[in-house]
Amino acid sequence: MPSTKPSTKAWHITTASVIVLAGLLAASVGTLPLSHRWYNVQELGAAVRHPPSLRPVVPSERFAIGEGPRGLKPAARVAYHAVSWFGHDDLGRSLFYRLLPGFLVSMAIGLAAAAMAVAIGVTWGAAAALAGGRVDFIMMRVVDVLYGLPYILMVILLKVGLTRPLTILLGGHSRGTDLVILLLAIGGVSWLTMARVIRGQVLSLRSQPFVEAARACGAGAFHIFRRHLLPNLVGPIAVYATLVIPQAMLQESFLSYLGIGIQQPTPSLGRLAADGVQAVNTFVGYWWLIVFPCAVLVLTLLALNYIGDALRDAYDPKSKTVGLV
Repeated sequence: MPSTKPSTKAWHITTASVIVLAGLLAASVGTLPLSHRWYNVQELGAAVRHPPSLRPVVPSERFAIGEGPRGLKPAARVAYHAVSWFGHDDLGRSLFYRLLPGFLVSMAIGLAAAAMAVAIGVTWGAAAALAGGRVDFIMMRVVDVLYGLPYILMVILLKVGLTRPLTILLGGHSRGTDLVILLLAIGGVSWLTMARVIRGQVLSLRSQPFVEAARACGAGAFHIFRRHLLPNLVGPIAVYATLVIPQAMLQESFLSYLGIGIQQPTPSLGRLAADGVQAVNTFVGYWWLIVFPCAVLVLTLLALNYIGDALRDAYDPKSKTVGLV
């Protein structure tokens, strides 16, 4: 008899992905007080583009109060030695203490894009499917038009048109303006696929007997959606929201590489990777400036994709691997 149980290999990969993602989150959150203090501390002496080292190349008095590493507490001593584990950039800043908050910034952008995709996509797709007729046609043609617009052009237009008013609105904080524009650019296209998926699911569900029974009892469209349709949409929403996060992180990396996304000195995985590319040349290769950010980015994207595939297999029996035992 065929079995729809997930394979052992897929289970191990999903478990490893959860462990990797949880480890990165725990390390980033646990070291946030130190990262917030050290991410932009510049050591323009011997630490400039210093390669990874187990021995710190920054003075101990810059890290904590004490005569030296031996005078520090055990936890502070470990944190002090971690300053040079991943090397330093062209301004002598610790890559270790820039990489960890950069991971949090990229994850926050991915989660924000997923939240926007769920809020806008579910509302738009469900409204189009429930309205039907000409309203459904017009709403989905809007989605098609937005799909056809060049993504980079949209980002540039948003940056040109919103930079000045947002900077005034935020009291002159240009870094906050760049972050808001980046979220609007990524969230402005991340909900399109979600809207199409939810519309298809609602069109399939609204012809089911339990929906027709609720309509016969006099229930309105909002009540039917909230009580009968939404519980059946939790699975697809969770799956596609999980897949939106790595897509948004990749878009943030691409935009930061082009100089449109996160700007200095705020770190993100894309910003650090862009800085690493600029530091690599044919004469001297500062490999650690690009290897470590790209490694963390690749691990994060792979982990999120495997978790999304596991959720899809859990909520969609048709996508599960069918075995003979």
